[in-house]
Amino acid sequence: MNIIAIIPARMGSSRYPGKPLALIHNVPMVGHVAFRTAMSKCLSATYVATCDEIIENYCKDAGLKSVMTGDHHVRCSTRTAEALLKIEAATGQKADIVVMVQGDEPMVRPEMIDAAVAPMLADPSINVVNLMADMDTLEEFEDPNEVKVVVDHFNNALYFSREPIPSRKKGSDKVPMRKQVCIIPFRRDYLLHFNEMPESPLEIYESVDMMRILEHGEKVHMVPTDCRSWSVDTPEDLARVARLMERDGDQGHQCPDEIIHSLCGHSFLPQLNFILLYYFFAFGARVWPCKKKSCGKIKFTLAFSPHLW
Repeated sequence: MNIIAIIPARMGSSRYPGKPLALIHNVPMVGHVAFRTAMSKCLSATYVATCDEIIENYCKDAGLKSVMTGDHHVRCSTRTAEALLKIEAATGQKADIVVMVQGDEPMVRPEMIDAAVAPMLADPSINVVNLMADMDTLEEFEDPNEVKVVVDHFNNALYFSREPIPSRKKGSDKVPMRKQVCIIPFRRDYLLHFNEMPESPLEIYESVDMMRILEHGEKVHMVPTDCRSWSVDTPEDLARVARLMERDGDQGHQCPDEIIHSLCGHSFLPQLNFILLYYFFAFGARVWPCKKKSCGKIKFTLAFSPHLW
C-alpha cells in the first residue's frame, strides 16, 4: 500500500508569520516535523507542500522532498490535495492513504503516524482519522488555539470546538478534556471528496475543518495517543516547545536508539544521514557502535544527551 505524508507549510500564518522556519534547537520547525514524520514505518515518502520559495529552498538544502503549490489556499486540506495530485503526476504512482501532518507540530513522533494509520489498514470503511490526546491543565483546556473534541463510545467524533467542551459549568471537575492532534490520515479519494464538499456553517463558526465531515453526516474516527505534543501558534508556544524538546528522548516513548533501529530495511535509508544530522544538531546526540547483533544494516546507535553538550 502506498502511504505518503504531506506537510502543508506557509510563511503567511495570521497568528505567527514565518513560523515554519522558526528555529527550535538550531533546526527550523518544519524540519523537525518532516524528519520525524519520515521515520514512520508505514510511510513510502514524506513531502512538504508550500507556496513559499524560502521554504522550498530550505527543503532542498536539508534533503527533504517538497512540492510547490498555489498561494490561494485557505485550508490546509486543499493545499494537501493539490500537492497530492502533483506528486502522483510526477511519480506515476497513485497514493492509497495521505497523512496530512500540520507543519506546526514539531513534537510529532513516528509512532503517532503509525497509530493514526493503523485503524484504516484494519477497517476499509474508515475514511479519515484524527489523533486525540488528553489535556492535563485548565489553561490548555481553555486555550482557543487548541481544538477540543468529544467522542462517542466507539471513538468517533461527536463535535470539535475551540471552546472548552464538554462543559464544566455543571460543577463536575472530572469531564474528559481531549484535544485534536493534527495528524490526519485520509484515504486518497476521500481527501479529494472532502475538498469538493461545501464549507459548512459549524466549520466556519468553530474554525475546524473536521466539522464539515460531521455536518455532512459522515464519521471522523479518533485515535487516542499518550505522546505529548504541543502545536506552535505563537512565539510563546515556540519557547515552551523548545523547553519540552530539550529532554524529548527521555519521555518514555520511542527513544532515538529505537527509532534508528526501526529504519532497518526501510525504503528511505538514503535519507539516514540527514536524520542523523537532524538529531546531532538539534539535540547534541552521540553516536557509537551498535551492540544489537540483529541489526545487519545499521552499525550504530544514537542517544540524546543534551546535558553533555
